[in-house]
Amino acid sequence: MIKLILVGGFLGSGKTTLLAEAAQKLATENRSVGLITNDQAPELVDTRLLSHVGKGVLEVAGSCFCCNFDGFANAVQSLIDQGAETIIAEPVGSCTDLSATILNPVKKFHPDWNLAPLTVLVDPNRFFEIIGVTPSQVDPDALYIMKLQMDEADRILINKSDTLSVTERTKILDSLKKEFPDKSTGLISAKTGEGLDAWLKEIQTAKDVGTKIVPVDYDRYAHGEAVLGWLNATASVHAKTSQINGYTLLKTLLEYFQKEIQKSRSEVGHVKAILNIGGKENVANLTSLHGKVDVRDVETKSDKPVLIFNARVQMPPELLEKLVRNLLAGSIAQQLEVKIETLRCLMPGRPNPTHRFDKIEN
Repeated sequence: MIKLILVGGFLGSGKTTLLAEAAQKLATENRSVGLITNDQAPELVDTRLLSHVGKGVLEVAGSCFCCNFDGFANAVQSLIDQGAETIIAEPVGSCTDLSATILNPVKKFHPDWNLAPLTVLVDPNRFFEIIGVTPSQVDPDALYIMKLQMDEADRILINKSDTLSVTERTKILDSLKKEFPDKSTGLISAKTGEGLDAWLKEIQTAKDVGTKIVPVDYDRYAHGEAVLGWLNATASVHAKTSQINGYTLLKTLLEYFQKEIQKSRSEVGHVKAILNIGGKENVANLTSLHGKVDVRDVETKSDKPVLIFNARVQMPPELLEKLVRNLLAGSIAQQLEVKIETLRCLMPGRPNPTHRFDKIEN
């Protein structure tokens, strides 16, 4: 029987890294793994990052899983047809109400798919903002979405445990027990693998799936998504110098972008970029307004020089698009010629689920 694992969590929580590490771990156990990414628009950094993992990766773009349940189900079936035994799916980061709109409909309409408990991943730097302990620049309705994600989860994992001190770990674990006493909670590091084996072992045998359907104010939910400008762009690139360093160039690009966003005090949901140049490929991440830009080497996916840029920022889409166009035309122009091939910038529409169950399916 096919095993279907959904990993939710807000933008920047580390879902893609966890998917990749989980898929590689399962592959060592001779499991054929397929992956599904999800976004409001195509041209995802995530899809390219995961393209070398398992049986393959499919992208459901244009809407969230819940608003395109048939597209999600078709992607699952396609991977099954390709031989996948375990499928790990990553919903849009701003999506919630998954128990009512995905898990319980799957239990009813696809009872032959063996669902794992819904895991929600949380960035430790956001956790205390979500539960109202520390102030936040995130719009209150976006924080409302993050809290709903945790409320409906079967499992809550605070990611990036490798960045936490012993004192911080203790404080977070104590707060989790206080805020969510009826849930399985814990720490994990998708980057180092801490807690990964235990989580995978536990969710593959657990039966408590989609056990919590929470009331959702869809007006607040819609506004919480709409405060974000949502940009996906791809560009062909050409080096103007033989001494180009893709790692340094990508870091410079995102650091400059971060400074420009800081001027407007627009909080970051998540910014991701991949640069393939000079036969090497690097990926960069930025998950908060004042956070550190993380850059790392990744497996080169093709010989074609390319830049893929995904940004979710708390600002109007027209301002975000202007900022990104100016960024790509100016900050790195001395070293890199950039020709934008596709650019989509939008404000997510109101969620309109295909199905919404008001009770738990057995």
